[in-house]
Amino acid sequence: MTAQRPVLLRWPRSLAGRTVLVLVVALLAVQALGLTIHAYDRQDVIERAHLRVVAVRAASLYRAVILSPLAEQAALVREFDARDDADAWLSDSPPDATLPPPDDDEVRRFRRFMLLVPMPEASRPQRDVWHGTIGGGLITAGLQLPDGRWLDMAISAGPPLPWLSVNFVIAFGLMSAAAVVLALWAVRRLVAPVATLAAAAEQFGRDLNAPPLAETGPLELAKAGAAFNTMAARLRRLLADRNLMLAAISHDLRTPITRLRLRAEFVEDEEQRDKMLADLADLEALVAASLAVGRDIAAEEPVGAVDLVALVRTVLDETADARPHAAAALRYQGAAHLTVHARPFALKRALTNLVTNAVNYGGNALVTLHGNSGRYVALTVEDDGPGIPPAELDRLFQPFQRLESSRNRETGGMGLGLTIARNILRAHGGDVTLANRAEGGARALVTLPV
Repeated sequence: MTAQRPVLLRWPRSLAGRTVLVLVVALLAVQALGLTIHAYDRQDVIERAHLRVVAVRAASLYRAVILSPLAEQAALVREFDARDDADAWLSDSPPDATLPPPDDDEVRRFRRFMLLVPMPEASRPQRDVWHGTIGGGLITAGLQLPDGRWLDMAISAGPPLPWLSVNFVIAFGLMSAAAVVLALWAVRRLVAPVATLAAAAEQFGRDLNAPPLAETGPLELAKAGAAFNTMAARLRRLLADRNLMLAAISHDLRTPITRLRLRAEFVEDEEQRDKMLADLADLEALVAASLAVGRDIAAEEPVGAVDLVALVRTVLDETADARPHAAAALRYQGAAHLTVHARPFALKRALTNLVTNAVNYGGNALVTLHGNSGRYVALTVEDDGPGIPPAELDRLFQPFQRLESSRNRETGGMGLGLTIARNILRAHGGDVTLANRAEGGARALVTLPV
């Protein structure tokens, strides 16, 4: 079993999250590299300045010693020795070479910086010994006095690294914060039209008459908006043409059906007349049902706030009125109220078809509202019937498909109830699926956007 990665290590799923992450990481890397290059460039300047300070301090102490009376020289050295970052002492020899010697260029710089301290040329040290390097933490110097003694010193020479200083950390933090804020602002501005396009597509899936998408913003986004509006207009025109064709077919078929019904009334054989009228009634019902499936039955109905619980109770009450023998087997359980945005008459027809199927094939119907998950609401219609063969669960949503193959109107409808219900629910942005219950019977699971 593979262990899940921590949340902070997961690749963001949203486009905005991925873009912000890449931008922030890239900006932080560039800033860190730039500040490091700047720090290394400043490091050379800092080392030169610190080398000058060390040389000037050594020369200044040397000058003060040679200009002081012999009796006061020791006290003067002790006063310098009292500082925390330096030690000095008088000796008959230069300091021990316990530190690595500096390179020749650094020695020349020490001697050149010592010339900055004014003193008689004849009084300058004739010999000087240096050990250690700037940045190594300590430099020892030995300057020979005119009387042959040596003035030895140990001076701190470890300037802090620029990238470890407080200013470096503050600068990096401020620049990083500014980069994150700018990246978030820029990405939100760039991704917002994508979210708007997704919302428009979802709204169009629920309502074909939704307002068009604004064709504004950058050129690419404006083209995307125009393409979406063109697609929506073509779909509306296609559906309107289909509805017009189906209406024409329905009209053309009903006229000869009406004529045949009138002619059938003149048939003297009563048994044949009844059979003909029954066949014509079936044919007319088939035409009407086919028209209801083929056209967008909810396209012109406005979307509004609907109390789903009240709608379900109405469906159960009307089903009980139509089937008094099954009134006691119709139940609802769940919340007392729940509002969704839907087309009330279309949604009522979809729920009526599901409840009617449960009563016809299972003998009862239990409608359960499972609540709101944030974006969708779930509702189930269950019965205690024999269930549905697994291979037939999805096929039953196809037009004119029934479990009972006799096509007898007394044992079921035209096989269009589930088809109409799925078309309506999908037009709302939801769906319906069938499954068998473990304890027996079938379950229709309805999901609807809030």
